[in-house]
This record gives sequence, structure tokens and C-alpha cells, in this order.
Amino acid sequence: MEQLDPSDRKILICLQEDGRLTNNELSERINLSPSQCSRRRTRLEEEGYIRGYRAEIDREKLGLGIVNIISVTLATHNRDNAQRFSELISNLPQVMEAHALTGEMDYFIKVVTPDLRGLSTFVNEILLPHESVQHVKTAIVLDTLKEDGRLPI
Repeated sequence: MEQLDPSDRKILICLQEDGRLTNNELSERINLSPSQCSRRRTRLEEEGYIRGYRAEIDREKLGLGIVNIISVTLATHNRDNAQRFSELISNLPQVMEAHALTGEMDYFIKVVTPDLRGLSTFVNEILLPHESVQHVKTAIVLDTLKEDGRLPI
């Protein structure tokens, strides 16, 4: 991030807080002309600092009331098996996050389901039957203390 000057950082901070800011609103907040702000924003997008814009949706209003943390251990540890698991996870809309780990478990996934039956179906009909999976442990989130996708810029 050494290529970013203070104005670039301000743009990123403002857009993390509100991705719907118009160029004029953004330029006013960071004290740059609209044309300078637009060029910088475009450059940040082109260089991949800004990967996209999206709305923050309330999962509970959509009927996805349960957040589940699932740890997965693979049946065998080789590249092909890891690839099969990766392909499975990438095609499941219930999976919000998936991380490969060091240590006892191979993967940690965050899954949303409408209810306990949805969790049971996900684990017993999707994860466990898959050829790449050996062991699954689930935990249901009781309370979310912090959920913020913003990075410390």
C-alpha cells in the first residue's frame, strides 16, 4: 500500500463506509476537485484496490436466521481432493466465507441457513456425502459481537 497517498486512502475509507457516494459527494468529503477524484477512483478500481460495490443485505429479513461455523477435515490431503472441495464450496450459495487453515482442521466455513433443518440438510446431504470430506464439526452462532467487512486503512 505504499503507492497510496493520503487522498487515495481517504477515498477508500469513504467508499468503505458508503459505496453509493457520487463522485461529487466523494470529492467534497476529501477536498479534491471532482475530476481529480474521478481519476483517482478509476485508478483505484483498475489497480484492484476497489474490487467492486455491493449492497449490505439483512440476512434475517431474507429468512436466513442462523449463522453456522463449520470446520471440515478432508478425507485425504492432496491437491486433487482439495480442488474437489474447493469446487464444491464455491458453488454453494449458503457459504458466506471459506478459509483453508493450518492445524487440526483443514477448512473453516461460515454458512447461513434458515433454521436447524436447513443446517442438517446442508451437513448431511451436501457436505458429508461429498467424496473429499472426512469429518465435519458444526457450531451455531449465538450472538454476533462484530461483523464488519471494512479494512483498517
